[in-house]
Amino acid sequence: MRFLRPFVAALAAVIMLAWPASARILIAIDKSAQHMTVSQDGEQLYVWPVSTGQRGYDTPGGQFTPFRMEKDHFSREWDDAPMPHSIFFTKQGHAIHGTEHTRNIGRPASHGCVRLEPENARVLFNMVKQEGMANVRVVLSGATGSGGPAMVRRATVQSAGI
Repeated sequence: MRFLRPFVAALAAVIMLAWPASARILIAIDKSAQHMTVSQDGEQLYVWPVSTGQRGYDTPGGQFTPFRMEKDHFSREWDDAPMPHSIFFTKQGHAIHGTEHTRNIGRPASHGCVRLEPENARVLFNMVKQEGMANVRVVLSGATGSGGPAMVRRATVQSAGI
């Protein structure tokens, strides 16, 4: 038994090294250009137009790792607005997601999220789901220009206690 333990440990190490390296996905969002580039293992796969935060609702910059995904999310903060294929990347609720407001894609129009055409959001969601959130990096750069007048958030009635 004493000799078997090092053999099993060595065999496990060889097997782990033989597994293919996990694919890495980079989602690079340029807020100044309003576009997203999606690369996998260093190979650029997609360049899509996006809508980031309008004036008063900036989309944060920096590097993030997604931590939650929801196929059919509805915003509790914004009147149950549909957010299909959501990939959340900040604890404050910022996500990459599809939108019904496709005419605004390509200019700042969101409340801080990154909006995509619905089909592009579905493709990205499935890629991230397949590779695992830990293998994905979201990088947001650039400054968002004016997307029009700032919107005032409408208060909503919460179901708990009211």
